[in-house]
Amino acid sequence: MSAATDPTAPPSRELLLLEVRAVWELSAFFATYPLLRLASRGDGHAVFVIPGLAASDTSTRPLRRFLADQGWAPHGWELGANHGPRPGVEAKMQERLASLFRASGRKVSVIGWSLGGIFARELARRAPEQVRAVITLGSPFAGAPKASNAWRLYEFASRQRVEDYPGRDHLKTPPPVPSTAIFSRSDGIVAWQGCLEQEGPTTENIEVEGSHCGLGHNPVALYAIADRLAQPEGRWQRFDRGGLRSFVYPDPHRDPAAPWMAGAGATRPMNSTFDARRA
Repeated sequence: MSAATDPTAPPSRELLLLEVRAVWELSAFFATYPLLRLASRGDGHAVFVIPGLAASDTSTRPLRRFLADQGWAPHGWELGANHGPRPGVEAKMQERLASLFRASGRKVSVIGWSLGGIFARELARRAPEQVRAVITLGSPFAGAPKASNAWRLYEFASRQRVEDYPGRDHLKTPPPVPSTAIFSRSDGIVAWQGCLEQEGPTTENIEVEGSHCGLGHNPVALYAIADRLAQPEGRWQRFDRGGLRSFVYPDPHRDPAAPWMAGAGATRPMNSTFDARRA
């Protein structure tokens, strides 16, 4: 089994080197911004955005700017660089979520990039009455501890062994709110298989083409984020990748060895369950 298909191994060196695509994806974000403005519009509800490992609110600024322009009320986490689950960090996030909920009087959507997505899911698990929906971007909540090229950085930043992440056995259990996992099979940082949600009535996976470090400003990912946030509260439905969208959003259920475009337009029964172990 190659590193490309082994869910317990980190992405290959070649994919890691391809993470430089994030710079191009940022350029694409600015170049396609007029077209991105045609994406779904918001209803003004608050969106709590959590950055990835070793990143700060600066990394999510393009995403938050886009959400604000589309009509949502985005907020950064305001805790500096994300150094992992250090003492007090999760409590401060919980307080910030509660503050946004009280200030708006409405449930808050939570978006988490990479490690930030693991935090986002746990926030929803602890306070589902305050969370409208969760969206994760390349978050390895279901992966093996070292199925990542960043596990050493995690241990350095958090001062904890990656195997000792709090509550690891429960991370892959979906939170009790609508949840969308956006991932890329060409992710050079974490094994994509570990970023997949257990699909059910209120969970789904959306695949995009791109790097891990560019997911927060990848135009295709942002279009999908806007579509998900625009779902009416209490009336969540799965992302529709039919029609022309099938040429932009690959089928997340296809065989790993199958070419993407060969499956363009293909569908799968909505009541089927995706088993990441078979991918």
